[in-house]
Amino acid sequence: MRKIVIAGNWKMNKTVADSVKLAAEVVAAAKDVKNVVVAIAPTYLALAKVAEVVKGSNVKLAAQDVHWENQGAYTGKVSADMLKEIGVDFVIIGHSEQRTYFGETDETVNKKVRKVQSLGLTPIICIGETLAERKDGRLEAVLTTQVNGAYAGLSRDEALRTVIAYEPVWAIGTGVTASDDEAQEAHAFVRGLLAKLYGDSVAQSISIQYGGSMKPENAAGLLAQKDIDGGLIGGAALKADSFLGIVTPGETIHK
Repeated sequence: MRKIVIAGNWKMNKTVADSVKLAAEVVAAAKDVKNVVVAIAPTYLALAKVAEVVKGSNVKLAAQDVHWENQGAYTGKVSADMLKEIGVDFVIIGHSEQRTYFGETDETVNKKVRKVQSLGLTPIICIGETLAERKDGRLEAVLTTQVNGAYAGLSRDEALRTVIAYEPVWAIGTGVTASDDEAQEAHAFVRGLLAKLYGDSVAQSISIQYGGSMKPENAAGLLAQKDIDGGLIGGAALKADSFLGIVTPGETIHK
């Protein structure tokens, strides 16, 4: 049975003090959640403090990015062992904002995935098309390239220890959400790609989140789709009540 994984990506929001406060609110609100894996991803600066807040709770800690090297002259970056030391469980890799603004490529995504997995952390691998790519009929080509690139060289067992976040770039932070059918169609295609790489059994075991303006108002419809296994949440994750308004529908859904 696939897990419903709902992760809040706080992006470049919240001071350390604000992050600690929000984390405590999420922990309290999610204390009875049993069927959903709940994770929050504060800024690097707040990770260590938030780790103290979520320790011993059912809320997991996620980082927003990572570098693929162990150490060295990489100003502004952090390594996977640094994240592991403070208790990080998940690492978001290949987010569209990293691809768009900071030069992330399919090759660097693959390097990061392999590095975090070598330390037992779980990558949340982000994929998705721009509006121009969708309008040009390139949705499947883009997703194929991104999935094949991210999973290059990964074994069957390693693939099973990943999460994918399908994020149509045109829906991130815009308030525009892919319809339930549009999202399901893309998720089913991605699962088909995984089946080609690793077989249907593995493909059916990997959680594929939806990201792109998911909020309490549309979460139930999206999460009810056959191949949508949670969400990577941006704006709606910045308040505990709206974030839990997305988590709650997931409690009754079994994939």
